[in-house]
Amino acid sequence: MSSQPVTDTHAEADVHLDWTPGVPTPDNPLRWGDRFTTAAAKTLRNTQMRANLAKATTTIRNKRGMRVDETPDWEQLRQDASRIKNYTMAHLPELLEQLERNVVKRGGIVHWARNANEACQIVHKLITDKGVDEVVKIKSMATQEINLNKYLEERGIAAWETDLAEMIVQLSEDMPSHIVVPAIHRNRAEVQAIFKARMGDAPAGLGTEPRELTMAARAHLRKKFLSAKVAVSGSNMMIAETGTCSVFESEGNGRMCLTLPETLISVVGIEKLVPTFRDAEVFAQLLPRSATGERMNPYTSLWTGVTEGDGPQEFHLILLDNGRSTVLGNETGRQALHCIRCGACMNACPVYEHTGGHAYGSVYPGPIGSVLTPQLLNTCDHHDPATTLPYACTLCNACFEACPVAINLPELLVDQRHKITEASRHGIPGVWDIAMGVASRVMDTGDHFAAATKPLPLARLLAGSDKRLRKLPWPGSLWTGHHDIPAPPQRTFRAWWADNEEEDAR
Repeated sequence: MSSQPVTDTHAEADVHLDWTPGVPTPDNPLRWGDRFTTAAAKTLRNTQMRANLAKATTTIRNKRGMRVDETPDWEQLRQDASRIKNYTMAHLPELLEQLERNVVKRGGIVHWARNANEACQIVHKLITDKGVDEVVKIKSMATQEINLNKYLEERGIAAWETDLAEMIVQLSEDMPSHIVVPAIHRNRAEVQAIFKARMGDAPAGLGTEPRELTMAARAHLRKKFLSAKVAVSGSNMMIAETGTCSVFESEGNGRMCLTLPETLISVVGIEKLVPTFRDAEVFAQLLPRSATGERMNPYTSLWTGVTEGDGPQEFHLILLDNGRSTVLGNETGRQALHCIRCGACMNACPVYEHTGGHAYGSVYPGPIGSVLTPQLLNTCDHHDPATTLPYACTLCNACFEACPVAINLPELLVDQRHKITEASRHGIPGVWDIAMGVASRVMDTGDHFAAATKPLPLARLLAGSDKRLRKLPWPGSLWTGHHDIPAPPQRTFRAWWADNEEEDAR
């Protein structure tokens, strides 16, 4: 899903072109940051970024709300999408083989990449075989995930991002902070400064109006489109029954990449698949409304193999695993593979809105990144910064309500926390295990519970004049160090009940 233009929040002074939360451009964009708490402490201090985020996410949220309210069968579409994705994940190997057969039948070439390095190697070889040293790129989360641009740059190949927001991020040597709107943390004044300093052919007197900035980018990119021999893309959705790929976008730059170059290379995660065209219709209604608040995308491009005399005459599809097979094996966690990369969960998340995408230390920020990144890395090691991500959540449930595919993100976050906690204990009982063991013995019979609660009224002697317990000896201090407790009543309920029973008997 391609992004919309940058947010229009103004900031005329102190524009930092190279601002990041103190983290260099990563070798592995899935594990490039500090622990979330450390990174968030840095991003929270950037008040301009927070203002940009608040304005942008609120605008997108409101537009999405309007589109959802006018769609009477919205909930049915969500459930249909969830059902389609469940079926796809259950039959993924067969559907991928069907996809491969249909791509090859229609003149395309399919490559399989087990990890990021293999995918980058395949792309690099295809480009060098064409004898070129630059390519144009459509916005793609998969190529961000494998850090393709840096891989190519180190080998003398320039990969030019053509999506406006991705181009802003690339020119400023920054990292994306949102799945749909990568430059959501930048405002107009910052974009103007970036273009003037880094674009090379920015017009003199460039202002901050969106049209001016867009036209400057258009003129800059047109030269790239007309000279490029090779383009690199991802795909929002592949269709198994026909071997079709698709790109949903708002600007038209993607279509230029898909039609002008002689060779097209598409890097796509193996989960970005639906069985049939009828299934694709469901997602074509959900994706634009959830991502950018539009009824449909201004540009929806679909291509099937190679057509003689029309568009690229050589098409390569690279199917990327990079940890997805491991996620697929997790009965609960595989829900994360249903994600259609709309960003709705981020726009609804209060944590993301305050900290921004860079705090997550991964190319996938927000709630979906918090559950997907640790799974793709297959890590539960509490020393790994990725394992702090499932805790970057208040469990307010806003992400689940916003998700167009009905991914139960709170459930996945709790499941990830459980796995990380269990892995860190190494089978050794903790304080809570002991406490729950003692509690279960106390509560397993009525007699035990009565005996345990009988001395409770004596604790009133420890309470203050306001009848609150504020300081208890260990282990009670583990609680009263942060909370207080109402003093227990003068009599327990059981004692009161026994007294009343005696009175009734008389």
